[in-house]
Amino acid sequence: MKSLRRQLPPLTALTVFEAASRLLSFTRAAEEIGVTQAAVSRQIHLLEQDLGCPLFTRLHRRVALTEKGKALSAATSDAFNLVAETIADLRKDGASTELTISATVAFTHFWLVPRISQFSRSHPHINLRIVTQDDMPNLKRGEVDVAIRFGNGMWPDGHAEALFEDEVFPVCSPEYARTAGRINMPADLVSCPLISNETDDPMWTGWNEWLSAFSVVVPKKTPGFRCSFYTEAIYAALNGQGIALGWTHLVEDLLKQGRLVRLTNAAIKPRGAYFVVVPTRQHNKEAARLFLEWLNIASQQTTARSSG
Repeated sequence: MKSLRRQLPPLTALTVFEAASRLLSFTRAAEEIGVTQAAVSRQIHLLEQDLGCPLFTRLHRRVALTEKGKALSAATSDAFNLVAETIADLRKDGASTELTISATVAFTHFWLVPRISQFSRSHPHINLRIVTQDDMPNLKRGEVDVAIRFGNGMWPDGHAEALFEDEVFPVCSPEYARTAGRINMPADLVSCPLISNETDDPMWTGWNEWLSAFSVVVPKKTPGFRCSFYTEAIYAALNGQGIALGWTHLVEDLLKQGRLVRLTNAAIKPRGAYFVVVPTRQHNKEAARLFLEWLNIASQQTTARSSG
């Protein structure tokens, strides 16, 4: 049986083909690689001879991939990207110990940043970079080492492990609670200004879903305060604008500090949970392994406190 290396065409031809198939232009491929267009045409011709099939259809002033060309293009693109990502990881490990973490604005602000100094004190040689955005970055691009996400754990770009589930309940400032009157049941909330935030996340629990869980019909016209982000909603509640929905692990510190208070004993569990996600093709990076160990311990401590 031939070795894998002997079954492959020359690497030069594959490199040229990858550029030409990605750019769909022999001229642009030549400019990118730094050779002549004739050299690109020659390498493609040799590759087609080797494989015994055409990879491109030559059209007027342009080229198009054949079906077999498309298959080889997908394979070479994946293979070259994997090699590039692995080399980038190796260079990063050799040059520095930077670790890039992605999380939502709310999770970063209320949970991660208040605790991340514990990790930094234990591992001062690791330079942390936190990418804060509510849109999930695609881990296949190799720009993020670890992502913390809320959802069902089913993401195609990485391997997910559960951190903790959550509970959602109404919260407000102590000053607002003193002036709001008696609020003992979910139905008592509809006459108060309810603070909400905009989101496209189907897993997110808003006021309509929360109140419906207790068979409370929300009137068409209710006092309220609407924000763009969850962090803004919590700060509005801190400043006495009304009542927001608190997520256990996001408002835990604010409740402990007495800056927010919980209203009623009513709570619901959202449909999703928090997960830590690592890229499917993650290079075995020591900094990422250490961060995952710390994150699991920190999440277990958080769960124990909320259960207690």
